[in-house]
Amino acid sequence: MSSLASKEGELVPTDVAAPPAAWVDLSLPDLRTYRRGLVEEEEKISYWRRLVHARIDVLEAESQHERPLLLSELIRVLGDTGTGRARSALVNVRVADDLPQLPVLKDMWVTELDPNDTREINAAVTRLRSAEHQLTVYRRALHERLDAATAELIVRYKENPTSALAAFATPHHVSGRAGGAR
Repeated sequence: MSSLASKEGELVPTDVAAPPAAWVDLSLPDLRTYRRGLVEEEEKISYWRRLVHARIDVLEAESQHERPLLLSELIRVLGDTGTGRARSALVNVRVADDLPQLPVLKDMWVTELDPNDTREINAAVTRLRSAEHQLTVYRRALHERLDAATAELIVRYKENPTSALAAFATPHHVSGRAGGAR
């Protein structure tokens, strides 16, 4: 389950991603688990941002044709970032995650739009850009929390360098997945 909640159409972090009231209240293993949860949440949000970007790119490309895109055109649209660099991403494979609570994401792929209806295409792109903005703001907040948790880990490791070795001794579990603390 995603740790996002929707409040009047805006994404807001829920308690799962909330930082502790005081870092000293968290044990080192709990701090590592908290940080790993943030990393996993950031991966999910980044994944959904990439999907939103892809959908916008496809809608915009389809609006310039009077026919469905050919496979070669679709490959170019989805692979081109506009910077001369191809898109690539490493994505963890796991059981499907719940969608973040943005209404536009639920029908993002099932909505059939007339490629000749400029108003309909523009409205869909506007909704998707709004969703992308919300995901970006939320992702930025996750990065701030991730930076704070990382800084706290560094402080603790500087105080007790051998405590860093414990991160390699046993796997940590968050969301049913095993993985080492980063």
